[in-house]
Amino acid sequence: MSTPSPAHPKATERLLTEYQAERNGRLVSVSRPAPGLTAERFLAQAAGHERVYWRDGRSGVVFAGMGAALDIFGYGENRYRTVERQARELFAQATLDRQNPLAAPRLFGGFAFSDDFIPDVTWSAFHPAHFILPHYQLASAGPESWLTLNILIPDGESVDEARAGLEEALADRLTLLGNQTYRASENLAGLTPEIDYPLSYAAWEEMIETARRAFQTTPLQKVVLSRICQIRSGHPIHTDAALAQLEARYPGCYIFLFEPRPQHAFLGAPPELLVSVQGDRLETMGLAGSAPRGATPEEDAANGAALLASAKDRHEHGLVVDTLRRRLQPVTRQLAIADEPELMTLSNIHHLHTSVTGLLADPQGVLPLVELLHPTPALGGSPRELALDFIRTHEPTLRGWYAAPVGWIDAGLDGTFAVAIRSAVIQEKRAWLYAGGGIVPGSIPAKEWEETRWKFKPMLGVLQ
Repeated sequence: MSTPSPAHPKATERLLTEYQAERNGRLVSVSRPAPGLTAERFLAQAAGHERVYWRDGRSGVVFAGMGAALDIFGYGENRYRTVERQARELFAQATLDRQNPLAAPRLFGGFAFSDDFIPDVTWSAFHPAHFILPHYQLASAGPESWLTLNILIPDGESVDEARAGLEEALADRLTLLGNQTYRASENLAGLTPEIDYPLSYAAWEEMIETARRAFQTTPLQKVVLSRICQIRSGHPIHTDAALAQLEARYPGCYIFLFEPRPQHAFLGAPPELLVSVQGDRLETMGLAGSAPRGATPEEDAANGAALLASAKDRHEHGLVVDTLRRRLQPVTRQLAIADEPELMTLSNIHHLHTSVTGLLADPQGVLPLVELLHPTPALGGSPRELALDFIRTHEPTLRGWYAAPVGWIDAGLDGTFAVAIRSAVIQEKRAWLYAGGGIVPGSIPAKEWEETRWKFKPMLGVLQ
């Protein structure tokens, strides 16, 4: 296929449609500075397409994507390696624009909690593993923004000829983004949705009592159990408005959106880093043990102090840290784990937090570490396989991507993944929210029920 030199946006769209139909071939990526283009404007104008979004609350780096130049899927026990193989093949022959590392193409997506995941009504647009290479990708850090166009050109096509047309197409898109009328996200205020909790307290209590019996009769030490909240609205639930609320309320967290099909979105504001890998440098964290914020500064300080002193929460947290140490020591040549947990204080909750950093002995990118660490005892339990068997057997609702890895992979196969807690699935007028608690021998059903109640509050707050 020869590459025409498009003279106007309609011509460039015809060109890109032809390339989109290929879905095989060599990745060509071109980038341009995009001063003043915000992720909110970009995502609003991407409505009706596949969309992805990622913001690292610690660094301030933001990525947003529109459309899919390529989808990567993985299934079963080999889903991590299947994604890794396809990502490696994609980037190995790619022609990339080297102007700025920030603008480099990335794959965005994640994994279901379990490798035997089968989609139900809630998760009908999702797969056991799914990553999208955005057709258009916006990247920003501080005042700097770049727009990148990713295309797969057919084998045998001239890269130089293709780049000329793609450069012009990218310029047209920048002009279009700047000229189109932009309407800010609609406000969610005034919606009065119907809220339902399908799992009864009696069933919750029985599930925890069953876990406590298992602690006495098997090697199971901890299991994380979850429940859901269903929302039904008389009007469409505006994903962009919910995303904006998450941004405003949880500036220090990871904010993500994965919308593989229009009106089928998974979004959240998790505080927990699963793993970040850059070259041989590894970063993760232990995050387990929770307490609510107080109504006054005095009550808040007392809640935090009580959490730090809680034998039950320190035990739960210790299981997470010990597991991280045991899993990471064989793959690192240097590992640093803080001796004592500290408080991570968010707008609605205190967590016990332990920082973990290291140097990898044989760096192979981020996905081997994602597979190694997921799920940590903070979201699955300990020992891992016993906890996962208990969850499969006793949790009445499919977790889907809740509590699973979500994040991005770059051309070097490095990347960052968070744990998809404080999250919700939105389908037009319906939403499903998830919250869980770590169950250990000292757990009391009523207290765990209350803990999940205030863990629902962040997402309820942005959807009501």
